Amino acid sequence: MKKIYQTTNAPSPVGPYNQAVSVNGILYASGQIAIHPKTGELIIDNIVDETHQVMKNIHAILLEAGATFENVIKASIFIANMDNFAEINKVYASYFNEDTAPARECVEVARLPKNVNIEISIIAHL
Repeated sequence: MKKIYQTTNAPSPVGPYNQAVSVNGILYASGQIAIHPKTGELIIDNIVDETHQVMKNIHAILLEAGATFENVIKASIFIANMDNFAEINKVYASYFNEDTAPARECVEVARLPKNVNIEISIIAHL
């Protein structure tokens, strides 16, 4: 059975989708960008702060589903400039235990929603 997850501690969807959906114990979280959930402000002044906000949004969704970063089994990272990879990777790594980090890919894309620099989606087990 499909279950929908929504939390006010992550940005509301900006289109016809949900923050996360689970089916058969697997959580699929929509891509998160650096929108502050309380103010609606985009955090795009620097890639470190932007990446932290994305990860905080993901964390809020995980908590709503009763999970943590330890439950994440796959991450997809989309970045506008591969030159930012090292800084993004350092922030991203700080949210995971090195021994249990998820599988992932990181790809450079031509453009992201609202012209942000990074978007991350995750899949987790519940």
